[in-house]
Amino acid sequence: MSRATRLCRIVCNRHLRATLLCVLVVLVATGINVVAIRVFGGIDGWEHWLEQHRVHLLAWRLCIYGGTAYAWRWMRKRVLLRESDAGTKTRLRRVEAAAVAVIVALEVIPWLQAR
Repeated sequence: MSRATRLCRIVCNRHLRATLLCVLVVLVATGINVVAIRVFGGIDGWEHWLEQHRVHLLAWRLCIYGGTAYAWRWMRKRVLLRESDAGTKTRLRRVEAAAVAVIVALEVIPWLQAR
């Protein structure tokens, strides 16, 4: 096997791409926070800006949730066409329930803590 073929197999590996994407997202989020803290003069300024724009950020998150739900429906339809047994439907329902619970917790807990 040639060196180019081995390199292509490594680069084309789905798990590697997913891992690199997750690392990239974490690095970008960290970078944005570091830059914002410097721009707003410290953590207090950054927190103040976040508090002032919480409604806009909620709208942004709702758009992200909507896009994710749309993509999930598309993927769910494909999975059910490929694997139409009852076990698959049960597993998908469990994942959907867990995802909704996590999203509700992520949105409600900070709101309750602010009160």
